[in-house]
Amino acid sequence: MIASVRGTVTATGPDHAVVEVGGIGLAVQCAPGTIADLRVGQPARLATSLVVREDSLTLYGFADDDAKQLFELLQTASGVGPRLAQAVLAVHTPDAVRKAIANADTAALTRVPGIGKKGAERLVLELRDRVGPVAIGPDGAAGVTAGAWPEQVRQALVGLGWSAAQAEQAVVAVAETVDGETPPVPVLLKQAIRLLGRTR
Repeated sequence: MIASVRGTVTATGPDHAVVEVGGIGLAVQCAPGTIADLRVGQPARLATSLVVREDSLTLYGFADDDAKQLFELLQTASGVGPRLAQAVLAVHTPDAVRKAIANADTAALTRVPGIGKKGAERLVLELRDRVGPVAIGPDGAAGVTAGAWPEQVRQALVGLGWSAAQAEQAVVAVAETVDGETPPVPVLLKQAIRLLGRTR
C-alpha cells in the first residue's frame, strides 16, 4: 500500500500529476482543486490511495489524509467506485461531504456528476453512522469537529460502558465548549463523563 508520496512535481494535467520519488515518476490521479495547489518543479506531499484492478494499478492523490480517508470510506458504499468517490471530493470539501451525509442533504450530494437522488439516499443510509463526528455550531448548522480527539473520546466512553449514541451526544456537547486551542484528550474525556453522569 502506498500511503503517501513526497517528491518534486514534474508535470500536471487536468486530472493527474506526476511526482518524482527517488528517480521514479509516479502518475497520481487528483481532483482539480488538488492539482491547482501543485507547482511544476516544486516539492509536494500527497496522501495517496492505491486502487488495484485486474488490468491496472491506479494511484489517487489528495491534499491531506482526511480527504484520503473519506475517499476510501465513500467506496464502501454500494455502487461507489474510486472515480465517483474522487468526483465527490472534487465538488465538495471533506467537511461539506460529512455535513451533507450527516444531515441527509441529498440536494448537496446530487450536485456531484454521477450521483442521482437514489444514489445520494444510499450514501446517507450506508455512511451516516460512519462519517465521523459532526458537531452543532453556534448557528445551529452542523460542522465537523476538528482533530482526532472526538474519536478517541467516543471510543473511551463506549469502553467505559456507555452506548455509542450516548458517547456521540457527549462528544458533540464537549465540542461546543472547545474554543481556540483544543485541551488534552484526558481533560475532554473527563468533561464528557461529567456530562454523561448527569444523564444516567
